Amino acid sequence: MPTTASCRATPRKSWPTSWGWQIDPIGLRYTLNHLYDRYNKPLFILENSSGFMDTLEPDGTIHDPYRVDFLRAHIQAMMAAVIQDGVDVIGYTMWGPIDIISSSTSEMTKRYGFIYVDQDDYGNGSKKRYIKDSYYWYRDLIASNGANL
Repeated sequence: MPTTASCRATPRKSWPTSWGWQIDPIGLRYTLNHLYDRYNKPLFILENSSGFMDTLEPDGTIHDPYRVDFLRAHIQAMMAAVIQDGVDVIGYTMWGPIDIISSSTSEMTKRYGFIYVDQDDYGNGSKKRYIKDSYYWYRDLIASNGANL
């Protein structure tokens, strides 16, 4: 588990995605506190992520530091709720491991996962999968039990 000191870093307040949706890690902390204060039950965060426009590079890599920033900020906010506020959070998962069609926009351009799928909005592409940089970051975070946050 990260220490209290590692959770003191204040996450960015909020910033927009390419689709104009606000990313708000402090809102996650607020919501965790609100739900825990109201129901006094352990909480499990499911499907925390946001859609981003990823680019498959010619060498087959996908560099997505914006996804790492999103995850880091939200996990820091969650840890602050746990360590500083006493919220009982028993688990966390991100949206999904693989890119899927966005339910909000019905497009493949809006990508959510750690694994890129070579497919466009019209179903064209090889369907080949490519691991994104965020995959390795998240893998290492889990392996370190949060110490690499």
